Amino acid sequence: MSAVRHVLVLPDRDAAEEAAETLGDRFGVAEEPLLLRDALAGEDDAEDAQWLLVVEDPDGRLDPAKLDEFAEEWDGWREEP
Repeated sequence: MSAVRHVLVLPDRDAAEEAAETLGDRFGVAEEPLLLRDALAGEDDAEDAQWLLVVEDPDGRLDPAKLDEFAEEWDGWREEP
């Protein structure tokens, strides 16, 4: 397996923070995921921002299908590399 970076796109900050807190327990991820605000093109209003949850997977052990299901719990999705 090779190192992978997974990006989960979530609808708002609350969903991203909750998912980040749950991620470690669910998947045994030791490293804190990175939260980033991703404003939609041409949008200045923070309410129109999606949030990205960046998960480092140095051993390539996380199942993308399980991460898809995980992101869907918060009305989000996993970006394909």
